[in-house]
Amino acid sequence: MLLVLSEEQRQHLSFLCEVDSAVVAEFGRIAVEFVRRGANPKIYEGASRKLSVSSDTIQHGVEGLTYLLTESSKIMISEIDFQDSVLVLGFSEELNKLLLQLYLDNRKEIRNILNELAPDLPHYHSMEWRLDVQLASRSLRQQIKPTVTLKLHLQENGDSCTKVLQTDPATLLHLIQQLEQALGEMKTNHCRRIVRNMK
Repeated sequence: MLLVLSEEQRQHLSFLCEVDSAVVAEFGRIAVEFVRRGANPKIYEGASRKLSVSSDTIQHGVEGLTYLLTESSKIMISEIDFQDSVLVLGFSEELNKLLLQLYLDNRKEIRNILNELAPDLPHYHSMEWRLDVQLASRSLRQQIKPTVTLKLHLQENGDSCTKVLQTDPATLLHLIQQLEQALGEMKTNHCRRIVRNMK
């Protein structure tokens, strides 16, 4: 699977053609640090003084390289696909090899960092349910009023929590239909492509 870069990202990465391979290697180190700890404007200013270019150019170059590494690591593209993705940038063979080595050396670490940054949302563990039917009341002697009570057991960060929901059967049926429709949507080619890219 090839990585598609926008025109803006290509412009940000085009700066790498103008500098030495040692500088590109340093940019790669800064990009990995960017993923680990976030942006550091002092590094951009120091690099801009050394290279005699604006700090915005340095920042855009690092951000473009960060995007290239993180998106490639996210979908774990192969070496050949990475080379083909970078080939459209028009870099020299030496620069392409340097970027490939940078990707191969750091992809597992970047993937681990991205997994740690992903939010840990509550997820389903088990469910209990009960159906109550009110057949009459003081004012209405012949009445049927069903109620479904659901007790959801969820887990988040190893902790368990419980949510109690109460609804009528018509709303529950509508909810079931919406969930089945969402599951059916997940089987479409578009959704499969998105899920494949998220892994």
